Amino acid sequence: MTGQGLTRAKFFDMHAGGEVMPVFGSVGGMMNCILRLTALIAVWPLAASAGKFDRQLQMLDPEERAHQVCVIRGIDTIRREGKLPRADRLKTSINGRATFTGKQVTTKFGAVRAKSHWYNIAFTCDVSDDQMKALSFKYEIGKEIPEDRWDDLGLWR
Repeated sequence: MTGQGLTRAKFFDMHAGGEVMPVFGSVGGMMNCILRLTALIAVWPLAASAGKFDRQLQMLDPEERAHQVCVIRGIDTIRREGKLPRADRLKTSINGRATFTGKQVTTKFGAVRAKSHWYNIAFTCDVSDDQMKALSFKYEIGKEIPEDRWDDLGLWR
């Protein structure tokens, strides 16, 4: 076979004078394609796990689903803003129950952990109508919670 169809199917083409060139038009074009393929391969598992995560969220009742998406958004926001860059856990209720209105989770009695220390946190988190996404997260970090109170509050190292 000859012609355009065969050329497109090959990665390299022999030019006059024995020069081998990528069919993509240039080495830069080939690198661009390789980078795109690499990015696709890297993101593919994340997309699959995101779908699995969404299915798991949908199995929760609306209030628990809202709490979970707010925890995820909260940790991300706190880290990104640099107030507790190593934050790794967030509890919505330690001294009292967080309130849920269908579109918002609010608490004055939460806790956030960073570098094996727990801190009081108050926050308001707005969620989507289906409680699948946290739309905003506003918070205030309070004082460190003494370690001798952790057991009573359900906290851990």
